[in-house]
Amino acid sequence: MKLSQSSAPGASVRADADRLADFVLFTQRSCILNLSTELNKGNVSFPQFFLLTYLSSEDYLTMSDIAKKMGHSTAAATGLVDRLEKLSYVERMHAAEDRRKIMVRITAKGTELVAKMRKEIASDLAGILAGMDEDEAEAVEHTKRAIHGRVLA
Repeated sequence: MKLSQSSAPGASVRADADRLADFVLFTQRSCILNLSTELNKGNVSFPQFFLLTYLSSEDYLTMSDIAKKMGHSTAAATGLVDRLEKLSYVERMHAAEDRRKIMVRITAKGTELVAKMRKEIASDLAGILAGMDEDEAEAVEHTKRAIHGRVLA
């Protein structure tokens, strides 16, 4: 997946974007199939798992934070949390300063699930990356840094 070095920058960027889209779709198919099988064992949907990944990187999130991150209404976010709480993957707490404010945090069981799934995804990606040449691996690393920088901005 070597990045293009064309004289027409717009065409070059578009060609690179098309190749990257193919790579993302391929890796997504590969990883998601495995992920789906594992999540089904624990009765966890993709949106629930994505919420767990958000929670795994935070001390807690409020219900409105969850709704915003997930692109859902607060009612839909509450439904996601309800199901995860019944499975013992998250727990609710009341804020000390305002008991009306509900905070949600991941439990040890939820953290274990996220860690297990991350390990599975990393294993799948290692297999994909092992077949790349140096230029392809460099292009993936460059793209990863660019995407990470954009997410943090």
